Amino acid sequence: MGCCGTKEAPESAQRVEKWKNTGIVGLREQRLKSFPAVLFTLKEVRIVDATNNRIADLPSEMAGFTQLQRLMMGENQLTKLPPFIGQLTALKMVVLDSNQLAALPDELCQLKKLERLSVSNNLLEQLPSAMGNLTAMIHLDVSINRIKSIPESLGACTSMEELSLQHNELTALPPSLADLGRLKIFNVDGNTIPELPPRFLRGCASLHTLSLHGNPITVEDLQKMDGYEEYEKRRRSKHDKQIAANVIMGKAGMDDGVDRPAAAAAAPAAKVAAKVAAK
Repeated sequence: MGCCGTKEAPESAQRVEKWKNTGIVGLREQRLKSFPAVLFTLKEVRIVDATNNRIADLPSEMAGFTQLQRLMMGENQLTKLPPFIGQLTALKMVVLDSNQLAALPDELCQLKKLERLSVSNNLLEQLPSAMGNLTAMIHLDVSINRIKSIPESLGACTSMEELSLQHNELTALPPSLADLGRLKIFNVDGNTIPELPPRFLRGCASLHTLSLHGNPITVEDLQKMDGYEEYEKRRRSKHDKQIAANVIMGKAGMDDGVDRPAAAAAAPAAKVAAKVAAK
């Protein structure tokens, strides 16, 4: 035992020294149930990557990480996100996939610099009503949750380029999503949405990838929408560029994002299977 302790001490000291010099704390796949106490002695921490551990909460000491830009806590056992997250105003990326989060605190919407938020495969039933305050948001992934509605304020996130809402319990989308003029990729597979907001294709003038599988929306429905022809040109242009660049696209290469009659009939079972596999 003494030998092992002696052997590990220099390695630990070297690792801490690296954290101090770089501001990057790497703790991936360490089987941790909590953060090492030495972490909170550091003055400048820019990145914390504790992916794939057994951590159940974020300690209050983390409120002092005012220079933290990236927090990666996917594949842990978090059940809640503490309100002090709103004090970490330098955050640009927060990754919390595959935890047990049932809600997100309103304070999260105070992160004016946040560009990427990923909380897929959790237990969320709703999003904070003030999501529209996150005006720097470029990528939002809330897929594989239990979300029943999207706040109208999300349309104020006008920097958004990629929005993933697939495999939730959505039955409608707010009209404000048509205000996402920079949106390029929108995935809402595996919900029960009967139609897109009327102005969606016209307002989302950068959209080139739209996936609606598992929803009762047909190609004919899309073709009737204002802005469909322009969207279709962008979609085909994207695939033409991929072909020209010899990108291997597979069977889904020219997928138009909606189910054909046979696929639509199998969609409910596929949705259930996807959620079970994810959990």
